[in-house]
Amino acid sequence: MANISDIIEAFLLDTMGNNEKLTLSRNELASYFSCAPSQINYVLTTRFTPERGYIIESRRGGGGSITVVRLSQTPEEAYGEILGTVNENDGISFAKASQLLDRMCRDAIISERESEIVKTVLSDKALIAPTVIKDRLRLNILKSVLLQLLRMNGEED
Repeated sequence: MANISDIIEAFLLDTMGNNEKLTLSRNELASYFSCAPSQINYVLTTRFTPERGYIIESRRGGGGSITVVRLSQTPEEAYGEILGTVNENDGISFAKASQLLDRMCRDAIISERESEIVKTVLSDKALIAPTVIKDRLRLNILKSVLLQLLRMNGEED
């Protein structure tokens, strides 16, 4: 059985459909699901992140209006985002890398097969290295592989 966060996320994604934006009242949504508005906030901040391809616009007052905006990107923009949002010295966690790959797959920048192969290469199990450098190593591999995939996919067009 799915938990309330999964149900709220599924509802929002289903309601959004193929639209780029969805505007709702936080209080109405909380009332609909018989939960606290903080539960809605939790879902928005953990499930609708830039890594997953969303930004949230929020307005206080009047029931707390929220707008979920789906980001769409070209392959070059997606690669640029990876370079721009990740601190080279910190690297990237497997969870964040997976979210970026899922988003690129959803946006048809890379295939699901490519995404799964890259995730396997980036897994902690595959990266046998000291923990202190694992995230930096993961970032370097991710950048190299994605750049090559973007080049190869660009040649197919």
